Amino acid sequence: MTGNGDDGALLMQSVLRRIRDEIFDGTLEPGASLSVPGLAARLDVSRSPVREAVQQLVMDGLAVYTPRVGAKVAVLDDAMLRHVFEVREVLDGLAARQATVRVTRAQLAELAERVREQERLLETEPDHRRDAELDLDFHTAVRSLSGNAPLCDALLKLDIQSHLYRSDMWSHEDNRRHAVTEHRRIVAALDVGDVDEADRAARAHAAGVLVRLLRT
Repeated sequence: MTGNGDDGALLMQSVLRRIRDEIFDGTLEPGASLSVPGLAARLDVSRSPVREAVQQLVMDGLAVYTPRVGAKVAVLDDAMLRHVFEVREVLDGLAARQATVRVTRAQLAELAERVREQERLLETEPDHRRDAELDLDFHTAVRSLSGNAPLCDALLKLDIQSHLYRSDMWSHEDNRRHAVTEHRRIVAALDVGDVDEADRAARAHAAGVLVRLLRT
């Protein structure tokens, strides 16, 4: 039987997803107030799950809290985006190195299929949300192969923060093709068991994404 505690946790997660989606789709813009009473009234829930959800957003780096002012949606400018990707570049390289020595043939085949799916979609019209999610799914899969939970958690937080940066990167055909080429290079390095090349390929991809984000 599910207790009240479980119900409360599920409600908080539901509220968290709703607020996070509004941040990602721009309904709640960077700098927007995250008033607990206001959000609770608008979402038609009690204040407690909203308060917990906002606290989680602060922990995830999607919101900032100032005493006597309250929480606001975080602002990710060019300088902060560079800092985020400087860290991501190093950690993604480490994740790729660790994944190289642990990945199985079956997992390699799955990664290769993910890249082929991205290649097939290059023949279709761009879809910002779809293409961004496919990119994140690929990286999440590679990182999970590292077997390093703290590393995966740190990279997930960096990915969440980078969503704050408004960009139409995935709307450009050349950017989509560059991403696929770079993903293919990462898989190839894992396939041959070259840890140094896997590290370089993952770092180069993160560096390239940053340049393309700032270029658009």
